[in-house]
Amino acid sequence: MKAVRFSRFGGPEVLELVELPDPHPGPGQVRIAVRAAGLNPSDWKKREGLMDQELPQTMGHEAAGVVDEVGAGVTDAAVGDRVFGFTAEEAAQAESAVLAHYAPIPAVLGFAAAAALPAAVETATRALDALGVAAGHTLLVNGASGNVGGAAVQLAVARGARVIGTAGAANHDYLRTLGAEPVAYGAGLADRVRAFVPGGVDRALDVAGSGVLPELIGLAGGAEHVVTVADFAGAQEHGVTFSRGDTGRALHVLSEIGPLIESGRFAVPDVRTFPLAEVAAAHRAGEAGGVRGKLVLVVG
Repeated sequence: MKAVRFSRFGGPEVLELVELPDPHPGPGQVRIAVRAAGLNPSDWKKREGLMDQELPQTMGHEAAGVVDEVGAGVTDAAVGDRVFGFTAEEAAQAESAVLAHYAPIPAVLGFAAAAALPAAVETATRALDALGVAAGHTLLVNGASGNVGGAAVQLAVARGARVIGTAGAANHDYLRTLGAEPVAYGAGLADRVRAFVPGGVDRALDVAGSGVLPELIGLAGGAEHVVTVADFAGAQEHGVTFSRGDTGRALHVLSEIGPLIESGRFAVPDVRTFPLAEVAAAHRAGEAGGVRGKLVLVVG
């Protein structure tokens, strides 16, 4: 099979499309013929050597496709099923991939839209679970217009929470479509939030990592009511929980997101696609910023 790999750290030019042996699923796993694979900021961090130090490395951990082989003990998927989810290894950006955690693709979605879901909804749900967001809570999401922020807004609204979201003025109408009350980020954030909720909020989630943890702590009434997925140093400094996947993942959302999508309670972000062979161009687009929505590689 063809797969994206790099054998040295550097810019997008180090990415190669190489031939690798076909993978096979282990017990409880399925193999898919990949139709689409998501791109995430962690991909360029890995490529630059800012994360894992092993070489060579394959890329990607979320994909959507058609099951073409099932492992021992699998009873919830069969050859020919359309599924999406997380790979057993970091090797989703390839013609074939083994999924360790998966769910049926909602009938209303194509492969590219399905591949845009796993990382964003898992990260958002993991943070909401850590905060205990529930019906009746008021949640502040800092950085609400990105993929994870937008997912967090919609999932919190689905739980019955009121959501206030920070974003630039150009994204305020978009946040309203997701169910959030928008406020501008930047200096004076706390005062603008208190104009909506004079007594502060119940919980706060930092997705942007923009150095506002002290303000979020003040608004939420303590560091124990704040979670960040983007500011590790700030979390250590201010006693805030930093949510990361290696401390436990909210995989239950893979089976829960389909009904929300089909009922119109969750909108998939805009998707910009690149052919698998143009992975370097996709990295350049992602690193340049300014893209609202998800970058996805399409296969076949």
